[in-house]
This record gives sequence, C-alpha cells and structure tokens, in this order.
Amino acid sequence: MTHGMRTDTHPPYLDGGGRDWRGTATRYALLPLRIFLGVTFIYAGLDKLTDSAFLKDSGAGSIGDTMRAVRDSSAIPAMVDMALKNPVGFGYAMAFGELAVGIGILVGLLTRLAALGGALISLSLWLTVSWASDPYYYGNDLPYMFLWVPFVLAGAPYWSLDALIRGRRQGRDQAGAWR
Repeated sequence: MTHGMRTDTHPPYLDGGGRDWRGTATRYALLPLRIFLGVTFIYAGLDKLTDSAFLKDSGAGSIGDTMRAVRDSSAIPAMVDMALKNPVGFGYAMAFGELAVGIGILVGLLTRLAALGGALISLSLWLTVSWASDPYYYGNDLPYMFLWVPFVLAGAPYWSLDALIRGRRQGRDQAGAWR
C-alpha cells in the first residue's frame, strides 16, 4: 500500500463562492498596492496644488528653487533645464499629472496608461531630484517606478472601471446589446 501526501488540507470554500482562499488572495493581491499608489499620488498632486510656496518660480519650497538645487547633481541636467524654462508651468504639470495618475489607478480607469504615467513621473523624479541619493536605494523614486510595473503589465482586472467596461462590452458582444 502506498501513501501519498494530501495537499488539500485547507478549507476550499472560505469565500462562499466555490473558490479557495488562496485563489481569492491571488486575485486581489495587487489591490492594496493599487490603493496605496492611488491615494499617495492623489495626495502628492493635491499637496502641490494647495502649497502656496511650491508653485512659484523662486523662494523657499518653490519648484524653481528645488529644480535649480538639483540641476548639477541630476543624471540628465537637460531635463531640469527644460523644467526651468517655466518652473511654475512644470509644477502645475507635475501636480495635475500626479492627480490624474492617482485617480486613474485608484478607480481603475485606463489603468495601464495611468500606471505608465506614474512610472514615467517616478523615473523622471529619480533621474533628477533623487539621483544624488547615495546609495541609490535611499531615494524613494526608483522603488516607486517599479511599483507601477505590475499595473502597466496587468492593468486592474478586479474592482475597477476597466473591468466594469470590459464586462459590459463582453455582454454586449455576446448578446448583441447591453444586458
């Protein structure tokens, strides 16, 4: 008589839907990260828009002074030079970009595009503002850039407007009209 090892020792129907808890956890594993990134980028955008010092060409805490301070230590000084042509406009672009990315990822609308925008914002901040961090992993922009990658690749398949729209399209395609 041979004996095998049982691998189904966990209760298979914890969620009541006929799926095991591991499958459910796997499906929703990126949801906390999506919420974190969405809230963080919304907060960053609103913080910039409501900070009277940030959206100025010069002065303590201004985008202009920040960019001038990092210009010589950035990986690509030409990027900083472009921003310095109109620091206030660049500050508004950053703030509204972060806001759009945060809202897009949080509600799951055009998730891959929003994530790509978030990755590009994080990459540009890493190459300019946090480039001089030594060692490099002390700067937070590089890890943020990589936190966006799963959403660029997979989107937001659950609890998102993208999933709702996709479900309605599939229903319309199968039935020939909206369900």
